[in-house]
Amino acid sequence: MPEGPELHLASLFVNRVCSGVVFTGPVRKSEVSKSPDVPFTCDAYRVTASSRGKEVKLTLTPVKTDGSTPGVEARPADRPMDIVFRFGMSGYFRFTAEDELPKHAHLRFRSSEKPCRVLSFVDARRFGSWVPNGTWQTDRGPCIMFEYKSFRENVLSHLSDRAFDRPICEVLLNQKYFNGIGNYLRAEILFRLNIPPFVQARTVLEGLESEDPFVKGEPMKEESADTKTSHRNSKKKLEVETADLLRLCHTVPLEVVNLGGKGYDPEKSDYSDFQAWLRCYYVDGMKSIRDHNGRTMWFKGDPGPMAPKDSKSPKAKKRIKKEDDHDYVGKKKVPRRRSKSTTKENAVKSQMGTNKEKVEPLRGTRSKRRMSAPKKQEDDVHENKHRTPRKRKCNSAEKADGTRSTAGPQRRSARLTRHNNK
Repeated sequence: MPEGPELHLASLFVNRVCSGVVFTGPVRKSEVSKSPDVPFTCDAYRVTASSRGKEVKLTLTPVKTDGSTPGVEARPADRPMDIVFRFGMSGYFRFTAEDELPKHAHLRFRSSEKPCRVLSFVDARRFGSWVPNGTWQTDRGPCIMFEYKSFRENVLSHLSDRAFDRPICEVLLNQKYFNGIGNYLRAEILFRLNIPPFVQARTVLEGLESEDPFVKGEPMKEESADTKTSHRNSKKKLEVETADLLRLCHTVPLEVVNLGGKGYDPEKSDYSDFQAWLRCYYVDGMKSIRDHNGRTMWFKGDPGPMAPKDSKSPKAKKRIKKEDDHDYVGKKKVPRRRSKSTTKENAVKSQMGTNKEKVEPLRGTRSKRRMSAPKKQEDDVHENKHRTPRKRKCNSAEKADGTRSTAGPQRRSARLTRHNNK
């Protein structure tokens, strides 16, 4: 996500490429964008830009032509208009030829030259927005880079606010006080100060002075006759300087702005300087954990007593070339390389698939057996109809030729005659 340095670089980019260029006609919006239309049209106007924290303001200034009548009040379309942009997750500006317009160009300013060139606001995810006739958001605090004194006073004068009851890593993303700080900046700032991310913000900030004794990173000069005492004082000043969180919120973003000296360039594909500058964010060996808002926090060592209990710290990840949290250029995403774990999982899945294929024929034979069982029963019944009944075994009372023996009835009659004679 673009942060304060990226939006400031975007404003520098617009001022550089639009210097001396005259734009004309209406400001056109794409059909898919849900942001408002820009009610501005002019025969000739110029575009300039400025930034404040996580906002960029484009100023459209009409250029006076020979046809303008002196003493006549200018029409609304002939008056300057400010458009305030918020970049969301993937917004940036590009200045290209009309036939090379980017795919996700949602707001376009056409130049009057031939061949025509177009300044466009590109936003692939469409989380960005703009406000015609807009102003800086009132609920955002002073800029961390270019309003340092006001920024410092605003934070230290509101330490009693309930917002500072939360962990310092979450308060750093509160744009009401830290306008311009984002995910990678908070990780780098807390890492340099060796501050656990999940400690209460008030305990970290309450010991700081409202006025910074160091101006632009240079300590105030103090005369001292003794070289030893001056050396000790310089060490103490260095410790105080490195322990000042608000000062690093001001100086660290400026380091990103000054990286390489090339400025903001949407077509730039070399991020080696930025990667070398990172010390904590997505760096090998660092830990990461999700804060209470679901944002990933990178750190080293103990997370602190206010760390979420139900959140597990994943294993240290390798640094990747570019993440969306600080993606301020229109670079194509590079496909990720498969890790050893994913290749092992794929191998296991493929092996399970082959085992299933082996099992399926067995299941098929079982089903065939089950289907063939009723047919076999029918065949048995059909055969039984044509079979001859089995012969009963001859008892001792039956003769071998099948005639019934008369010995039994004769014995009974003899018994009856004897009984009657008695």
